[in-house]
Amino acid sequence: MANNWNIPAWLEKEVRERDKRCVYCGVEFTSAKVSKKTTASWEHIINDAKIITRENIALCCCGCNASKGQKQLSVWLQTPYCQERGINPETVAPIIKEAIRNDL
Repeated sequence: MANNWNIPAWLEKEVRERDKRCVYCGVEFTSAKVSKKTTASWEHIINDAKIITRENIALCCCGCNASKGQKQLSVWLQTPYCQERGINPETVAPIIKEAIRNDL
C-alpha cells in the first residue's frame, strides 16, 4: 500500500505497529489478493487530510473505510453497517475510543 497521504515515515511505522487489525471491526488485514474488503487502508478518524497525527491516523479495512466515507465518527457508528457488524463505541480499538471521548 503506497502512502499517498503525506504521512511521514515515522508515523506510518508507528501506526502499522499499533494497528494490526481494523480499528473499527477488528478484522485481521489480508492482502488484496485474498479480499479487497479486508485489505488495510489509511483512515483519517476526523475526515481532515490536514490532520496528520498519531491521534487521527489509523488503519482500517477497506470495507469499513468505504462505509464510513466522509461521515463523522459518531454518525457512522449509528449506521446499519455498524449495527449489523456489532461495531460500537465499546468494541472499537483504543485509538477510536479516545476519539469518541474527545467527541470527534
